[in-house]
Amino acid sequence: MSEDAEESPLALTAGLLGWIWPGLGHLKNGDGRRGRLVMLGVVGLFLMGVLIGGVDCVDRKEDGLWFVAQAGAGPIALVTDAANTYLLKGGRVGEMLPLTLPNGSVSQVNSFRGVGAVNDIGTLFTAMAGLMNVVALLDAMRGPRKAAS
Repeated sequence: MSEDAEESPLALTAGLLGWIWPGLGHLKNGDGRRGRLVMLGVVGLFLMGVLIGGVDCVDRKEDGLWFVAQAGAGPIALVTDAANTYLLKGGRVGEMLPLTLPNGSVSQVNSFRGVGAVNDIGTLFTAMAGLMNVVALLDAMRGPRKAAS
């Protein structure tokens, strides 16, 4: 760093905007290209994860540690978790199918619940999107880029 370079405080507003919607922090800093790329990468990866694994791949109660990473993507993760809780776990969507358990009892199971490797891949994609956004937030919080002299 040069002697005449000033130390700038972290741009907390850019960090908050970038968490609310990925890429907004960079757009606030005047870096439109980077902001659009972050938006495309993070939101695209998160949506692909939900499309692959279903809404059930974001679950704050059953997959708490994964949700910590997913929450880095912002409110999109919170909304997806709320949809999972309200629609799938609440039984408001999907036909409840009877399932005979090994002990002989019968349980009702939601037919739209994600299971197996596909759900795990969706969980991984959404968690990676959240972690990618955390890195982008740290970059946006550095503030606007100075032009090279």
